[in-house]
Amino acid sequence: MATLNYKHLRYFWMVAKSGSIARAATQLHLTPQSISGQLTEFADTLGVELFRRVGRRLELTETGRRILRHAEDIFSAGDALLETVRDQSAASATAFRVGVSDSVSKTVACQLVAPALALAEPIRLICREGRLAALLADLAVHKLDMIIADRPMPSHLSVRGYNHLLGESELAVFGAPALAQTLDGPFPACLNGAPLLLPGEDFAVHARLMRWLHDHVQRLHVIGEFDDSAMIKAFGQSGVGLFFAPGAIAQHICGQYGVVLLGTIPSLREQVYAITSERRLKHPATQAISQAARQTLAG
Repeated sequence: MATLNYKHLRYFWMVAKSGSIARAATQLHLTPQSISGQLTEFADTLGVELFRRVGRRLELTETGRRILRHAEDIFSAGDALLETVRDQSAASATAFRVGVSDSVSKTVACQLVAPALALAEPIRLICREGRLAALLADLAVHKLDMIIADRPMPSHLSVRGYNHLLGESELAVFGAPALAQTLDGPFPACLNGAPLLLPGEDFAVHARLMRWLHDHVQRLHVIGEFDDSAMIKAFGQSGVGLFFAPGAIAQHICGQYGVVLLGTIPSLREQVYAITSERRLKHPATQAISQAARQTLAG
């Protein structure tokens, strides 16, 4: 009994689906002569006629149509097998669950977490965003492996967790070019009377920034406070007010949002912490994040 040559079956299937030897040859990156020879050998092995020529077209015989139905089933089963393997590969990736506080710059968080995806051991990143209190609750019940926040975990919470300072960056002030042109004087005098977009009370830097503004800005004009770092930048990009963000990513902010850097405030440092349930950063992903922080937060 003849054994089935699956390569010949694939060529037959391609010709039957494309409608011509020439089109099948193009899709398979072979010459029409090679495909024609393979089809002839396949038909001779099976001892049947697969196609009949009608004018310039090839038309399946009744036997050819039955073989085509079997070929469809065979290749569908092959595709299902490959999909199963891919699913198993994805399932084998270690889940790494990170919570990002609303008050942390999304650019900073992205640059910190990205190296974890480049590890030799595959990582499936699960990222959650929210207020620190809610994220700490998830950490307590092991729904998160790490939290990235702008402050250490409050000491009064009965959550077993450890604070790891990843780094810090001086605060900088940005504004849309059209708004910046309306300002008078050098920085920080140019902030007098300027519309300001401030980080809300959920930001660790909020109280210190307010004190600095009262000490250095004679005419304070606050038009909005925001609890989300991305929202602040979106409003700042629109030109309604100046906003504050980490100076370490000033180049990225200016490029992405089309704003200009007005000045930095060295006395105000915005810190970034990793909060984990482990005393030491042992997980390869947390170690990669810690190493990335040295570059990202150093500007």
